[in-house]
Amino acid sequence: MAPLTTMPPITIAQADLARFGSSWLHNGHRLSRTPPESSSELGELFDNAVGHALAAMLGNIPVVTPNRNALMPAQANCVEVGPVRIIGGVRPQNFDVGYRPDKVRFVFDSKTLNDADSIKKNWQNMVNDLATEATTVHSRFPHALVTFMVIVPKPCLMPAQQVALIQTLERLARRIAVDEPVYLAEAIALVAWNPDNGTIDTDIPDPDSPLRIEKFPNHTEAAYMSRYKGLPPHTE
Repeated sequence: MAPLTTMPPITIAQADLARFGSSWLHNGHRLSRTPPESSSELGELFDNAVGHALAAMLGNIPVVTPNRNALMPAQANCVEVGPVRIIGGVRPQNFDVGYRPDKVRFVFDSKTLNDADSIKKNWQNMVNDLATEATTVHSRFPHALVTFMVIVPKPCLMPAQQVALIQTLERLARRIAVDEPVYLAEAIALVAWNPDNGTIDTDIPDPDSPLRIEKFPNHTEAAYMSRYKGLPPHTE
């Protein structure tokens, strides 16, 4: 059995983000859709960090790559770093990270908006996607944790868009009890990163916001402990 412990911080190496920043600057303030340093690879950087932090909280269990079409994990007790296939109440959905030792207990998706045009055109559609993904999981697995990270270059956040995006995500990131609305998420982080040096901005969102990346492990841990502490496979 794997005893539960504290979830460590979500850590992204500055040098890794700086590589994407160099490509972002070189490509005219946007990331390519193809490697190297593509938009999907940026998401994978955060997926791996979340997956390994979750595995540490769950007792340093293995982190594995799933079969994208498999409905069950390859091992009995492991964290899968995606694509993780979930058959929800609305539609089948692939998530980037999953934990499903008996059924779906945790899923995570990273969302990257990588240039000013993309943020302007797509941020509201992205929010709709978050609510739909949460709904498809919670409507069938109400005890499951549904979590997200939205990752954007800081120079692309215009003031009005920034305020609207933060306020909207904060409204979605407030599901505590299992009988609360299914479209809400247990944890969401908004990550504004600096392409010029690979740092994560410390002022966006506000330090009191639940969307801070350093608060993501706390919200995840609290929700998981309240629903699964003392239950297999965590019983000692």
